[in-house]
Amino acid sequence: MPLATSTEYGNNLFQVNTLQKKNQSLQTEVENHEPRVNTVCNNGQKLIDEAHEDATEFSRLINELHKAWQELKEAIDNRRANLLRNERAQQYLFDANEAESWMSEQELYMMVEDRGKDETSARNFMKKHESLEAAVEAYADTIRGLGETVKALAAEGHPLAEQVAVKQSQLDKLYAGLKDLAQERRAKLDEALQLFLLNRDVGDLEQWIADREVVASSHELGQDYDHVTLLWERFKEFAHDTETIGSERVAGVNDIADSLIAAGHSDSATIAEWKDGLNEAWQDLLELIETRTQMLAASRELHKFFHDCKDVLSRILEKQVAMSDELGRDAGSVSTLQRKHQNFMQDLQTLQSQVQQIQEESAKLQASYAGDRAKEITNREQEVVSAWASLQMVCEQRRGKLADTGDLFKFFNLVRTLMQWMDDVVRQMNTSEKPRDVGGVELLMSNHQSLKAEIDAREDNFTSCISLGKELLSRNHYASAEITDKLVALNNHRQGVVQRWEERWENLQLILEVYQFGRDAAVAEAWLIAQEPYLMSTELGHTIDDVENLIKKHEAFEKSAAAQEERFSALERLTTFEIREMKRREEAEAEERARLEREEAERKAALEAASRPKEPDPASADRPDAGGAAIEERPVHGVQPRPQTVGSTPSPPKPTPRSQTLLRSEEKTKRKDRSRSKSPFRSFRWKKSSPKTHSGAHSDDEGVLASRQEGSSPDEEGFEGNLVRKHEWENTTVKASNRSWDKVFVVLRGSHLAFYKDPKTAKSTPDQRFKGEAPLQLHGATASVATDYKKKKHVFRLKLENGGDFLLQAQNDAEMNTWISHINAHADTTASGPSRSQTLPASGQKEDQKRRSFFTLKKT
Repeated sequence: MPLATSTEYGNNLFQVNTLQKKNQSLQTEVENHEPRVNTVCNNGQKLIDEAHEDATEFSRLINELHKAWQELKEAIDNRRANLLRNERAQQYLFDANEAESWMSEQELYMMVEDRGKDETSARNFMKKHESLEAAVEAYADTIRGLGETVKALAAEGHPLAEQVAVKQSQLDKLYAGLKDLAQERRAKLDEALQLFLLNRDVGDLEQWIADREVVASSHELGQDYDHVTLLWERFKEFAHDTETIGSERVAGVNDIADSLIAAGHSDSATIAEWKDGLNEAWQDLLELIETRTQMLAASRELHKFFHDCKDVLSRILEKQVAMSDELGRDAGSVSTLQRKHQNFMQDLQTLQSQVQQIQEESAKLQASYAGDRAKEITNREQEVVSAWASLQMVCEQRRGKLADTGDLFKFFNLVRTLMQWMDDVVRQMNTSEKPRDVGGVELLMSNHQSLKAEIDAREDNFTSCISLGKELLSRNHYASAEITDKLVALNNHRQGVVQRWEERWENLQLILEVYQFGRDAAVAEAWLIAQEPYLMSTELGHTIDDVENLIKKHEAFEKSAAAQEERFSALERLTTFEIREMKRREEAEAEERARLEREEAERKAALEAASRPKEPDPASADRPDAGGAAIEERPVHGVQPRPQTVGSTPSPPKPTPRSQTLLRSEEKTKRKDRSRSKSPFRSFRWKKSSPKTHSGAHSDDEGVLASRQEGSSPDEEGFEGNLVRKHEWENTTVKASNRSWDKVFVVLRGSHLAFYKDPKTAKSTPDQRFKGEAPLQLHGATASVATDYKKKKHVFRLKLENGGDFLLQAQNDAEMNTWISHINAHADTTASGPSRSQTLPASGQKEDQKRRSFFTLKKT
């Protein structure tokens, strides 16, 4: 208990810690005895509970024990608290003493006067000072913590509160003095460091200026334009960098120097001296840069002129080389080349401006240079100007050639267009349909007149084309020979077209005359047939009145016949075509007679030459007959056979004058006795294609007038015309899919029967048949009148070998019978081979056609 109630708390931190340890040991010992005290109290309480005789005494003792034990614990706790409070005060005093000794030590460092000999040492001092300043700044928290401890002790009423307050005020003063010393030391170190930094900047800048002066004072001006341009660009960049960087650096150093001088730096005089030296070196560098820049600019301008001259000259030569000699193969290519040349000329505008610029630069440089340089400048200018003039001359020559070529192809196009048009006109004149009647001929004549109008309308085109060709020839065009050939060909073709038109017009007039004759003959024959029953009548009357009436009727008939006499007289006149045909035959006969006479004269001359006396040959003396045989054979081998012309009569190889006379008289007699049915226009009864047509210069109109050889077989002849067709059976078991009536143009040729849409298609494109059908094979086919079909008239049936069945309608019975006979004849010829006897129609049909002469046939 005395230890717990002791008032000794210690005079320093060590004693306080010792007393705390003793008090802690006492508290531990007390806590260790507490179980024992509790055991004693519990035993006494048991005795009391057991109603011990000394229970009252036990109870009192237990209470006293509890009270004494509690007082001991409280005394220990109070002492522990007092020791803790005293420990805080002693701890503060200990920390305050430590802080005071640390700050005293730092003051010694702050009071050092050494600032370093150079920037490195100054920076080292600055780094050390910064670390000290950081430590001083960090120590502020310690001083602040000590102050808070003092305040807490004063608030608790600690007996040492006044002592610690005095100690705290001493620490605050000492800390404030330490910070002032740190600021003074920093200011001195900053001033030294700024001086050293300025010295370094000035030294570096002066060295940089010296290095730049070496470049700026160079006298190299370049060997050529590229070199001087490279030097100029590099120096330009060098000058820009130097002025930019140097101005900035010099200004920065001046600002630092001015600020240090203004701040009252202790070395202001040294700083001002450094500043003046730096500015003077900088101005010298700027002057060198300006001088070097002007020298390089002048050298660059001169070398640029030389380079531009060389470049423009090379471009001019390149343009001359690049200029194509091609003049084009047609109008389109010439137009393209002209556009390219125009673009080429436009490109030369920039080149022209460059040439002018070179001339201006030359004048300017000649004013600045003299001697060899001036002469060289003049020579370079003259080279460029001469090359430019040569290029312009070549361009102008090519432009003229292209213009001539364009006109040439324009002329060729005009010629080609006109030639194609004339070919088309000739084709139209040559491929017209064959007329079937007078109306068809008149329609063809009308169309032919429209072609004449079209030919006349093209007159201006011909005139312009010929004028253009003559203009090109007047220009001495390089293709004058070809232009002349084209003009000659155009004129010849033009004359040929006009001549062809006139020939066809004449042919159409002949055809019209023939068809008019056929029409008039048909009318006359119809009139004769109509009057035939009257003339064939055997009624002579049974009474006088009947006879008188018949006489009057016959007189009326005679008057009517007299009125028809003029029409029959007109029919007796030969047509122009017949007259021409007679002339042609007479000319052919005359030629044949002349040929025979020549051959006869040659034969006689050969005989006379053979009969002349000559020396006998010993080799042939023994063979007198051999010479005679040779003489007899010569005229035979000497006569060359000639081909027979169409319409001419074959003549014997050795005709006599008497036989020629008989031949002529016989021909005249035949010509007189021949009826109209034997004339050449009988070919107009039916259209038949001749085995061999004339050349392309003749049209289909002339094919109408061509006579066919009599007795030709069906394989050699063709037969064609318009029919209406109905296809009923494909074969014996399949009906036709389309059984409608269609108008078709039918062509019978050999053993095939073909159907076309119209005559034009059959002539121009014979492979394009009606609905793409193949020609019908007539082998084993039969044609007969369709007696079982009553819906239409003039219908006959065509049955094929495979069972195919067609109904064909003609315009009349005569045409129907003709078709039947031709089809059957061709079918028979195909089945048994060609034969002359099979070309004739059946006897009944032959008699029927004899009964109906040419005039009874109607045109299809």
